[in-house]
Amino acid sequence: MTDIAPPLTRVMALHALLYCERLFYFEEVEEIRVADANVFAGRRLHEELAEDESLETYQLEDEELGLVGKLDAIRTRDGEIYPYEHKRGRSNNGLAWNSDRVQVGAYAMLLERAVQKPVRSARIRYHRDNKTVVAPVDDILRGEVRRAIARANELRESPTRPPITKNEKLCVACSLSPICLPEETRKERDPAYESIRLFPPKRETQTIHILGHGDRLSRHGDTLKVITREAGETVLPIEDIGEIVIHGYAQASTQALAECAYRDIPVHWFTSGGNYLCALTTGVGRVQRRLGQYQFLADPVNRLTLAKKTVINRIENQFQYLLRLTRNGSETRGKIVKHLRQMKKLKRQAENANDPDELRGYEGACGNTYFSALRRVLQGTIPPEFEFQKRTRRPPRDRFNAILSFGYALLYRSVMSAILQVGLEPALGYYHTPRSSAHPLVMDIMELFRVPIWDQTVIASLRRNRWDPTVDFQCTPVKVWLSDDGRKKAIELFENRLNDSWKHPILDYSLSYYRQIELEVRLLEKCWTDESSLFATSRIR
Repeated sequence: MTDIAPPLTRVMALHALLYCERLFYFEEVEEIRVADANVFAGRRLHEELAEDESLETYQLEDEELGLVGKLDAIRTRDGEIYPYEHKRGRSNNGLAWNSDRVQVGAYAMLLERAVQKPVRSARIRYHRDNKTVVAPVDDILRGEVRRAIARANELRESPTRPPITKNEKLCVACSLSPICLPEETRKERDPAYESIRLFPPKRETQTIHILGHGDRLSRHGDTLKVITREAGETVLPIEDIGEIVIHGYAQASTQALAECAYRDIPVHWFTSGGNYLCALTTGVGRVQRRLGQYQFLADPVNRLTLAKKTVINRIENQFQYLLRLTRNGSETRGKIVKHLRQMKKLKRQAENANDPDELRGYEGACGNTYFSALRRVLQGTIPPEFEFQKRTRRPPRDRFNAILSFGYALLYRSVMSAILQVGLEPALGYYHTPRSSAHPLVMDIMELFRVPIWDQTVIASLRRNRWDPTVDFQCTPVKVWLSDDGRKKAIELFENRLNDSWKHPILDYSLSYYRQIELEVRLLEKCWTDESSLFATSRIR
């Protein structure tokens, strides 16, 4: 049996390693790389420098060293050759930062092996304070480079991420902070810790829904063109688009789909009846990202713990929402007192459940109690055409359930996108069983958001008479579903709700519901990567 040599380490990866070992692990082991404003600014600097014909970059690699790298420039002075590295930021009070020293030291070692002559120094140009720092390439620096390479190879063999750095200042400038969630971890460990907001509060892109029969999506250069019968042509810059959702018999060209795949823009398909079909996405995650999920969820104790947290979260949200709906009317509250008592009892029983089947029984009973109470609360406060007897799903039997089911399908899509973005396996859940085409993990996480994102939205819209019982629905004796007008209305309500801000009770910062879904998925992953207990701690107030 022959030993397999470790892969060559990128010199830039050594820079990340010296900056933060957790950053190195994300980028080089889990292959997660995010380009933020600082990264783009650095790229622009190198593009501007590349316009100078005297500046040439060189790709070097050496198997014995185990390194591969691209030098910004190679220069000579007094017969001595040396690498020259450009940095957008400031120097360390006139000195080189340690991560920069090791980086240029690695370039120097590659260079001297390529030209077969010693390299005794390297230079780093810091453009923010206009300083050039000379880094001696001596035995001390060579030893640091070799130790960094050895540590990089060691981390590649590790199945677990390194802990978050103790130096909080490093996290502020790190592009992967929204994935690493260092401030959230520090807040959990010390509730008195005054965290800095690093997780983005809202989405920077928009979701495009293509609804009409014959509507079409096509590519036009660096834009996507949506052609509809009603609005004609709409041209959208690709960088402004976060997701594409195609409903019914709307169409998308091969070129548009290929561009979406290249740009990591998910494309989702729904049936004309509002059922989720599938998605095209490149964010499927590397094997390393899913190993922890497989191992953690293989333990029935872990699955039951997460299932209890999820069910209790949903029960408390349902209970709190009923209290909110009846807070201004003692007569209305009196109609549902027994329902509230029953939900409290079911919550206690769920907390003490010994297996998933028992837990599902309590959850189902609580769901029936919640909708029964909701029906009593809404009587006389919404148009009579929208009153309902009970929750009906497949198919919806009335207008209320038709709106509810379509919105839950949109929520399913949003949760699926977040799971794929984080890199988890949507088919491997902890609570729901794989009994249909629905992915269990998506159904699990949806439970956290049914009430705050859609139940509240639907009831508020009904009380404001936003729905037309004739135009917005198609009704038969056995099924009710949304018309094209009704689907457009539901989509508008849903997307607006995703943009609404909400304050996390534990982390103590506000974010949109769109970001809250992503945050919950990342907090779920931290259950097995960082032994965090923040998942499913959000609640309606």
